[in-house]
Amino acid sequence: MSQTTFDNSRGAAGGDPSNSSQPSPNARVKKDMEAVAALERDTELMLRVREGDDQSFALLLTRHRSPVVHFLYRMVQNQAVSEELAQEVFLRVYRSRASYEPTAKFTTWLFRIATHMALNWIRDGRRERGQESLDEGVLDGTERQVADRQPNVEQELLYEVKIREVRRAIEALPAKQCAAVLMHKYEELEYSQIAKALDCSESAVKSLLFRAYETLRARLSHMA
Repeated sequence: MSQTTFDNSRGAAGGDPSNSSQPSPNARVKKDMEAVAALERDTELMLRVREGDDQSFALLLTRHRSPVVHFLYRMVQNQAVSEELAQEVFLRVYRSRASYEPTAKFTTWLFRIATHMALNWIRDGRRERGQESLDEGVLDGTERQVADRQPNVEQELLYEVKIREVRRAIEALPAKQCAAVLMHKYEELEYSQIAKALDCSESAVKSLLFRAYETLRARLSHMA
């Protein structure tokens, strides 16, 4: 599978792959500073939650519920289950508030809990496919982006077929490989964050991703 194909699949989930313009250095610096500020804000909010501020917990829930639900949906492929698991994830965050220590990024801790919830659900044998297909839940906005580029019907259908094929290939991976790919490509987490989420070393994460991408390249070689 070519890098372009995979990047396009990610673009369908939340960006426009047709936009190849590069941000200016000042824009990149500003974006990095905003990201740092956001991380610090999450930690500050969670420390307030630890001290009994429920309003801060409500803010964290508002900021992170949607990404967690989307991540869980990609793992369990069932919208209702992903909503239930997300609720349990944040319930566990709240229950753990008294012992919270800012030793890692809040999002790393959050996705670690979400990953464990998803893997446990899969292992328990309760994996049931819902009526909603993967592309309907994960690719919300694909139709908007395609419409903006005004392709013909044939191009639109071909694009959607390719996206679905990539997603199905990802979901067919072993559970830990699937989780690693989703966190790496779609959530854009660093190796260290994925390692903490999966309770393994960074070298193990790299190995998981290597095997996963080799499998995806083989399965999707006809799309290269």
